[in-house]
Parts: sequence; structure tokens; C-alpha cells
Amino acid sequence: MAIVSKLDTPEGSPRRLQLSSPATLEPIGEIEVLPPDGVRAALEAARKAQPAWAALSFAERASYMRRALAALLEKQDEFIEVILSETPKTRNEALMMDIYAGCDALHFYAKETAKLLRPERKRLHGLVGIAKKLQVVYKPLGVVGVISPWNGPFILSLNPTVQALMAGNAVLLKPSSSTAFSGGLVGKLFEAAGLPEGLLTVLQGDSQTGQALLEVGVDKISFTGSEETGRHVAVTCAERFIPCTLELGGKNPLIVCADANLDNAAAGAIAGNFFNAGQYCGGTERVYVVEEVADAFIEKVVARASQLRQGAEGEFDVGAIYWPSQLEIVEEHVTDAVAKGARVLVGGRRNPELKGLFYEPTVLTDVSTDMRVLREETFGPVMPIIRVRDEEEAIRLANDSNYGLTASIWTKDTRRGFEIAKRIDTGSVDINDFPQTYGSSEAPFGGRKASGVGQVNGAVGLRGYCHAQPIQTDRFGGRQTAGRYPLSLKDDEGFQKFMRFLWGNPLGRMISMMRVPW
Repeated sequence: MAIVSKLDTPEGSPRRLQLSSPATLEPIGEIEVLPPDGVRAALEAARKAQPAWAALSFAERASYMRRALAALLEKQDEFIEVILSETPKTRNEALMMDIYAGCDALHFYAKETAKLLRPERKRLHGLVGIAKKLQVVYKPLGVVGVISPWNGPFILSLNPTVQALMAGNAVLLKPSSSTAFSGGLVGKLFEAAGLPEGLLTVLQGDSQTGQALLEVGVDKISFTGSEETGRHVAVTCAERFIPCTLELGGKNPLIVCADANLDNAAAGAIAGNFFNAGQYCGGTERVYVVEEVADAFIEKVVARASQLRQGAEGEFDVGAIYWPSQLEIVEEHVTDAVAKGARVLVGGRRNPELKGLFYEPTVLTDVSTDMRVLREETFGPVMPIIRVRDEEEAIRLANDSNYGLTASIWTKDTRRGFEIAKRIDTGSVDINDFPQTYGSSEAPFGGRKASGVGQVNGAVGLRGYCHAQPIQTDRFGGRQTAGRYPLSLKDDEGFQKFMRFLWGNPLGRMISMMRVPW
């Protein structure tokens, strides 16, 4: 992400921030910090625009998503250049992680939302089912606040925005100040699509702007970012009785089973650890390999890692660290590991050949659980490899973490891999691939433990931007209720006898679960 510095501004004027490239350290632009009264004005505009938007059919809302998709395809090179100017990714990472995934999200939710959010008829069981019919309708919450991070600044701004809009909400989007231009592309995209005014406002600014969004009175917060900030978001939302989804950090394990294809597993470990220079929440941060194949696996990893090209322009494989404090964390973790006995097989230092915030792709062995690199989120291009006796020890160590976001398992026996996956205490698992579940729109994505609260994407994600409202209709026009009073002790005794029949013998229990057609 871009390096942010405050600019001197005249007293009484809006504060301004300068952004500089983490790869070249050169300035790339400035933003004006939106003050709290600007956030309030955006909320007022969203409140006015949202009812008419919610009144549209899913097909009418989808037409705007399709226009946005057409605009994204047309402007993809322009958008990639903006993303690369403030994030030191490879062009391929920007293309796949941001543009391709953005196109897929726009198309998927335009096509599928009507099916996923249509009213549901429920067949009720027992006595209630004889007398009642139930429908569940999914009503938009109103105005949703989206706070997006710096490591996937376009897609992690666009994806929740698309879901919230298709569910019938208005959106206030607060991108990271470090990737303000990439996050701002979402506003430009929907402006090109002709989205009605007020439905989407991009709130540029810093933590003051983000805090104003938390407090202004939106109906939900969707947050992606650090555990520390996520805790603050959760507390603030709880105080205001509004829901939130929190997609936070991870210390994600990769398990190499004894029967794994080692060439593929080594390639998967390289991708999981070094994609986006290790700076994505689902990335691999711990590699557990069964002892009998450890030497061969490590040899293959070292050969691949040694060939990775690092740079800022032209063809390269691994980019820079996004901001200075993150580079310091990466350095601290490696220094701590080496001081406690870890061996550096590849990398292990800042890249002396490059000007920006570059840390060499690094492979560590002889790693132990007292090292920070195994306990804390590194979020950088560092692969710690741990030898284990067998898969059972790998499972135990994989679960020995405060985090639980993603995991990956490598084995030729995919049935056994599936059973291992179910035992990993994490939000999602990939078998024979590096973690990519977030990119599967049908899959609910979210973390366990300190990795977050709630899930995004698919039916679960869409419904998270709605209130599921049950509407129950009496089949007999209310006659049963009309005859309820006066109450009678004799009737109570009869009803108790009926209850003993209903749940006191097999026939009654069977009857208690019968369902009348809707």
C-alpha cells in the first residue's frame, strides 16, 4: 500500500494526505480527509436514495451490475495501473486478485441474487403446521458501511459493495487511506454504470473518517482488516446494537501428508506463502510436513523459492511490502526466529538491490513454537517449515493457534484429506491447492477464533445484508385465536394429556413431526 504522510494545510482547511509508492518511494497523489460532518451528509443522501433502490426488482438492480461489469472490462488496464501505483503487486496479481475476481463478483451476484434472496416457503411441523403457513422474506437493512483493507484494496471494496447493493442497500465505502485510489475505483466504476446518486459514496480519509462511519448510524458494518481494529469495530457496533461481519487475520497452516505429490505441494506452498508478497489474510503462514518426506519437500521448496524474481517493473514474481511498519514486523519475526535457532535456507533480509520496501522471499527451518513467526501473523514473504512425526501431530499443531481463517492439505488420498480438513479448526480448507476459498462465490467465507466473526459471500453473505423476516399466515382466518378466551383448567388438563401422547410414545413423536403441504 502507499506510504501515507500528512501535508501541511492552512488552519481551518480540510486535512490532506500524500501517498507515495512503496516500490519506488515516489509521491503518487494526495487525498482530502473527509470530516465527520461529511460522513453524516453521505448518510443522509444514502437514506434518501435507498428506499427507491430497494423498491426495484432484482433484475433492475442487476442491470446496473452488468453495466459496471462492462465498464470494468473496458477500463481494466486503466484500473490495473492505478492499483499498481499504490500496491507493489505483480501485474498478474492485480489482474487475477482484483480485476478477474471483480468481474466474477459482478456477474455472479447479478445473476444469482434473485434466486438466493427470493421469499422462502417453509413447511411447519406438528400442530403449528396444520394451522399456519410460513414465508421468510429477505429485507435490506438500509445503509451498510464497508471498511476495506490495503492488501486487496479493489476487490475487498467491490465485493461487499456489490452484495450489499444487490440486497437492496445503500453503501458508504471507507477504503484504507493507504490505498485510497484503488478503493476509489469502486465509486468510479458505479458512476460509469449510472448508479443513482447517493446509493454509493466513497469516504476518503483516515482513522477519524473511519470512526465517524462507525458512529454515524449505519445499519451494519462490513470490516476487513487487523484483529486489533476488528475488536474496536465489534465493540462500537455492539454499543449501537448493529450487526457486523469481521474478516480479520490468520496464521494459516499447510499440511503436507506422507503420500502427497511433493512437486505440487512445494508449488502450492510457494504460492500460498509468496502470493502478493505474503500479504493476504488467507495466505499460508505455517507449513507442517511429515518427517518421512520432509527432506525431499524442503529441497523442492528451496529450489523454487531461490528462482523467484523480485522487482517493481517488468516481469517479476514477488513485489514489495506495502508499508514501512509491516516491513519492520517481518524483519522482527525472522530476527527472533534466527536468534532462537531457526535456519535461513533462502532470503532472510531486505533486498539490497531494490530501492523500496522489499523483503526477500524467505524459507526457514528448525522452527519452534516459542518463535513469533509461528505465533503471530507475519503478513510477509516468509515460509516457516516444521517437521512432524505424522498427520496427527500436524493436525494438533495446526489447531494450536489463536487464529483460524484458512488451511490447505496436500495428499493423493482426497477422501482422507477431506476427513483431515474437517478436523482443522479453521474457517475454510483447500485440498491440493493454496487457499482460494474467498474466490469461490458460492462458498461462505469467514474465520474462527481471532480470525473474525460472521461469514461473507454466497447465500450467507447476501443474507447477511438483509433481515430475514418470517411472515406467518393462519390457514383458518384466525378462528382458533378467536375462541381462545375464557381460559379453562379442564382444557389445560386435556392439553397436558395430549402432550404426553404426542411426545411420550413413538407414534405421537412421528405425528409431532408431520408437515402439511404449504
